Amino acid sequence: MDVLLKVEDLKVHFPVKKGILNRERSFVYAVDGIDLELLKGETLGIVGESGCGKTTAGMAILKLIASTSGKITFNGRDYSNPAISSCPDLRKEMQLIFQDPYSSLNPRMSVNRIIGDPMELHGLCTKDDKVEKVAGLLEKVGLSPEQGKRFPHEFSGGQRQRIGIARSLALNPLLIIGDEPVSALDVSIQAQIINLLMDLQEELGLSLIIISHDLAVVEHICDRVAVMYLGKIVETGTADDLYHKPLHPYTRALLSSIPIADPGAKRNRIILEGDVPSPMNPPSGCHFHPRCPLKTEVCTQESPHQRDFGNGHLVTCFNAA
Repeated sequence: MDVLLKVEDLKVHFPVKKGILNRERSFVYAVDGIDLELLKGETLGIVGESGCGKTTAGMAILKLIASTSGKITFNGRDYSNPAISSCPDLRKEMQLIFQDPYSSLNPRMSVNRIIGDPMELHGLCTKDDKVEKVAGLLEKVGLSPEQGKRFPHEFSGGQRQRIGIARSLALNPLLIIGDEPVSALDVSIQAQIINLLMDLQEELGLSLIIISHDLAVVEHICDRVAVMYLGKIVETGTADDLYHKPLHPYTRALLSSIPIADPGAKRNRIILEGDVPSPMNPPSGCHFHPRCPLKTEVCTQESPHQRDFGNGHLVTCFNAA
C-alpha cells in the first residue's frame, strides 16, 4: 500500500516569554521529534495521557499551528514550508473532526450553511445545488435532508457530531483527523459514531488518524497505534501486537488501566510512581525514566533509539524485550 502521510522528526516548541521586555526565557516542548507513517486507507491511533502532545501533533500535521522543525510529506508532496499552509488544495485534502460537537459549530448558521458554504467556497458546488449536495451528505451520516434547515442548538450531541463528520466529508478529503471524536458523547452514542466512521472509511477509501485517550475505542477502530509520552512516541505497532504484546513499560501501564467488563476478572494493574514531568523541563535521557520500573543508569543519560521488533513494531526503549 502507498504511503499517504509521512512525518519525520516533527517538533513543536512553544516559547515562554517573561520580563519587561517580553523575551523568550524557555520553551514548552509539546512535540519533541516524532516520526509517523500513514498508509492510504489505514486508520492510525495516537494515544497517551493528557498533555503528552498528541493533539498538538495533529494540529501541526494539519498546519493549523506552526511546527518548529521537521518534515511532513502528504500524498507525495513536501509541505513543511510554512508558506504552503494556506494552499486551498491542502485544505481540501485534510479535514478535522473536533472534540466538542457543539462549540465547533457556528450557532448562527444553519446546517445547510455549515456544510455547504465550504463546498461553494472551493468550487465544489454552486449556490443553486448546494442544498441538494448537503442533503446527500446528511443522509450519508444518518440524518434527514429536512434537518439541514435547523441550527446546532436543535440537535443532540450525537447528531451534532454527525454534522461535524458531514462537514469534514464535504470537500472530499483524503485524510481526516479525529481529535477525541467521541469523548464528549454517551457510551451508546460513541459506538454509533465509531461504526459510522468505519463504514465511511470503507465506502470512501478514507485514511484516518484518531487521537484519543480511550484505549478501548482505539483498539476497536485502528489498524495501527502510536503511544506518546511527553512529546515523544515510545511505541508503534499494529493494534493486535500493541494490545497483546506491549513491549514498552509505559504502554504496559496504560493497557493495565483499561476497565474489564467482567467483574470477576482480574488484571495485574501497574501503578506508575510520581507525576508526569513538565514539558518545559523534560528529564535528561529517556523522558520516561523517572517513572520507569525498568530504568538503568544509561536511561538517565542517553535518549534511546527506536528499535524494530518485527512486523513494524517499533519501540523506543533500552530495556524493551
